[in-house]
Amino acid sequence: MATLVLGALGTLVGGPIGGAIGATLGRSVDAMVLGSPRREGPRLKDLAVSTSSYGQPIPALYGSVRAPGTVIWSTDLKERSETNGGGKGKPKTTTYSYSVSLAIALSSRPIDGVGRIWADGNLLRGQAGDLKTGGTLRIYAGHSDQQPDPLMAADLGAQCPAYRGCAYAVFEDLALEDFGNRIPALSFEIMAGSARDLVGKVALRSGLDVAETGFPELGGFVHEGGSEASLLTLVDRLRPIGTVVRDGRLAVEGFAAGDREFPTLAQPAAWEDGDFGTDAGNAISRRADAEDAPSALRYYDTARDYQPGLQRTEGKASGRSRSVLEFPGAFAASEARGLLAGAARRAALEGETLYWRMSELDPDIGPGRIVRAPGLAGLWRIASWEWRERGVELELVRHAPQATSSLPADPGSSWNPPDRAGAASSLRVFELPWDGTGSSSDPQRFAAVGAATGRWSGAALYEASGAGMVPLASVDSRRASNGSLLDPLPPSSAARFEPRASLRVQFEDTDTALEPRTIDELASGANKLLVGDEIVQFAGAAPEGAGVWHLTGLLRGRGGTEDVAHTGHATATQVTVLDDRLFAIPGSSSATSFAAIGASDGEPASADLESAGRTRRPLTPAHPRCVVGADGGLTLSWVRRARGGWAWLDEVDQPLVEQVERYEVGIGSLSSPSAIWETQVPEFTLDASEAAALPAGRFWVRQCGDFAKSPPLDLGASPTL
Repeated sequence: MATLVLGALGTLVGGPIGGAIGATLGRSVDAMVLGSPRREGPRLKDLAVSTSSYGQPIPALYGSVRAPGTVIWSTDLKERSETNGGGKGKPKTTTYSYSVSLAIALSSRPIDGVGRIWADGNLLRGQAGDLKTGGTLRIYAGHSDQQPDPLMAADLGAQCPAYRGCAYAVFEDLALEDFGNRIPALSFEIMAGSARDLVGKVALRSGLDVAETGFPELGGFVHEGGSEASLLTLVDRLRPIGTVVRDGRLAVEGFAAGDREFPTLAQPAAWEDGDFGTDAGNAISRRADAEDAPSALRYYDTARDYQPGLQRTEGKASGRSRSVLEFPGAFAASEARGLLAGAARRAALEGETLYWRMSELDPDIGPGRIVRAPGLAGLWRIASWEWRERGVELELVRHAPQATSSLPADPGSSWNPPDRAGAASSLRVFELPWDGTGSSSDPQRFAAVGAATGRWSGAALYEASGAGMVPLASVDSRRASNGSLLDPLPPSSAARFEPRASLRVQFEDTDTALEPRTIDELASGANKLLVGDEIVQFAGAAPEGAGVWHLTGLLRGRGGTEDVAHTGHATATQVTVLDDRLFAIPGSSSATSFAAIGASDGEPASADLESAGRTRRPLTPAHPRCVVGADGGLTLSWVRRARGGWAWLDEVDQPLVEQVERYEVGIGSLSSPSAIWETQVPEFTLDASEAAALPAGRFWVRQCGDFAKSPPLDLGASPTL
């Protein structure tokens, strides 16, 4: 324990060297307190990783365990390059990513399946069977009819083995971006039947009969190699077993007492030859301390994702060497502690040996049998016997029945990576007003590629055309903030800041975070939303939970969208935060339909371009005036606005942006006006006779730009003369 604590502290203070020093000091403390431990059993693997080397055994797995596997085939790394940027003064950047295909042997006996998979300690495959990164996974259970993997067969040809009897996994084009473009350290959660009948399976495979050999606490077992006899010997340390002769056949039998009846030895017989019992025919010897009693048990803890755990026995530490039993089985912490306590108790009781002479032979009494001795309490197990001329000399050891109860225990803390389900992609594509940067003739179109709460590693963006899907770009994992209105947003004049106005948005990603801003920050362009076709800014932001935000203090109709603000928005209108997480669609693209697909998407998310042409459409003129002169003449005037000219300057006029200044003035409906005129100045005059001849209606004006005409500005009603 001190080794773990001081090693961790040393790493925090002094890095790897400090950790090594701390671990050395910790071992010294442990040695003083506990003595130098003696390890028994196969060494457990702490966070073992997949490797490939000659002579490395492929373990036989039982139950549910975690194993690293052995790489048995691999391709070279496959490189993929992608170039982005190059628009609006941004340089082109080329990024490289890599993938690999490989096969990993998991078990030298068939399995039922594979659960979670860890890569560098994080989940690569979740409980639901979903891969957290790009690639394809195929599992081969190792049955006798197993066929070669098609990818391996294409690479190896006719010599590709089917690996029948060996379970293995094949990754095809495993994406390596999340692992620094290298093959990560892999480990697999493997289910291979039940491990509770491990002894029975091994004994039957060896041609032995079995009886009462269940191991109910054992959740899984990793047999790294060695003889089956050594495996049974290791199991015997925690769950006692022995060999007996039943009906002339050798059998493996568990030593659980239960409610069974056990035979009783005949009365001891005395004869003069031999080394003991010359008078009584029996003798007892006791050892002061059991040297092979384990003081600690290392195992795979099921509560810690099968990482090694450690349980210690209770009691006073002695000065002699203590033994640590390494058992490659999976247990709960409480069961491991109960098994260790039982092993320590048996080791203490088995230090008592009974020697017994019998003249009578009983077929039910032989080596390995559990019996009772006349006049002595408890049970005894016959360890050996020796034939003599006048009878049989038995050597028995005290038998301790297997305790079935567990003991309270703490498995300790461990790193349990979150198993986040994959989130489906969402897509919204729109054109925004010109922001004043770059060329005023280039459309500024953006894709808001987002996703609901969950694991999402980005998506591939495509142009949809009659010929199919044309790749456009890859969007990284910085998801855009998409949502919808929870309540209607009423119409607004969009003339000034509205401190009492508010709206409520439900974002698809519940982790969306917004911040309040000051009026000065709003004037600098902070906190912009695209609500339907209207650009809105907000000053206050209060979360209501589950991705719902209450936004207050609104500036409506920003970016020349006041015509949309005049109509308002219904519930469920789409909302998108306008920030740097939007993807700028290259100006060379002429598509109007788009699609995005991510690793967790069964079907692509599709969207049509909204507000097409908005970048190059002139803004609605402002400040309308309709003045009737003393002579009956009529003067209409307005103030020109310019695309990209969002800062009103006092000293100079707004830039023209368009090639020429030109306006269209009309009366009546926009689609079929009663009269229409053109002018090249922001003013239009009608004399008295012209004004008198006008029909009833309302005047309007709109600016005529190089590519489109602005939305109309209402100038007022025609006078009634």
